[in-house]
Amino acid sequence: MRQLKHHEQRLLKKVDFLDWKQDASLREIKVMRRYHIQDREDYVKYNKLCGSLRGMIHKLSLLPAQDPYRARKEGEVLDKLYDMGILDTGTKPSDVENKVTVSAFARRRLAVVMVRLKMAETVADAVRTIEQGHVRIGPTPITDPAMMVTRNMEDFITWVDGSSRKRTIAKYNDELDDFDLL
Repeated sequence: MRQLKHHEQRLLKKVDFLDWKQDASLREIKVMRRYHIQDREDYVKYNKLCGSLRGMIHKLSLLPAQDPYRARKEGEVLDKLYDMGILDTGTKPSDVENKVTVSAFARRRLAVVMVRLKMAETVADAVRTIEQGHVRIGPTPITDPAMMVTRNMEDFITWVDGSSRKRTIAKYNDELDDFDLL
C-alpha cells in the first residue's frame, strides 16, 4: 500500500479501517465460530430475541408480585422456553436474564443437535450433511442448518431414506437390507 499524503492522513486521522465499531466483537466471533453460524444476521436476530425476552420479563417483574396476570404470563414464557429447549425445568423468571443467551439459541440449531445426538462428529460436518440433503425431521427433508429444533422435534431427526450416510451406517452395523440396495 502506498504512503498516504499529508492531507489524506489528516482526513483519515480519526477513522480506523481495521476495527469498525459495528463489526463483530470477540464474543460474537467466538459464538459464530463455535456453533458454525454462517450468517451474521442470524446472530443479530438471536441477540434481539434475547433482548426482547429480557425486556418482557423485566416489565412483568414491575407488576405486583400477587398479580395473577404476572404469574400466568411468567409461567407461559417459561413453559415456552422449556418447550423450545432454551431453559430447563424448575427455572425462575430471573433465569431468563442469566441463562437466555445467543449461545442457548444456537445450541438448538439442527446442526448442533445432530452433534449432540452423535449423528455427526463436528458442527461443520453436520452443516455440510444437512445442506446436502441427508437429514429429515419427520417426513420432510431439511436443508437449512439454522433450523431451530424443539424438544419434541428432537426425537424425529433421522436420515433420509435414500441417504448414502444411512446406508453406510447400516452396513457398518451389519443391518443393511438387500431391499434397500434396489
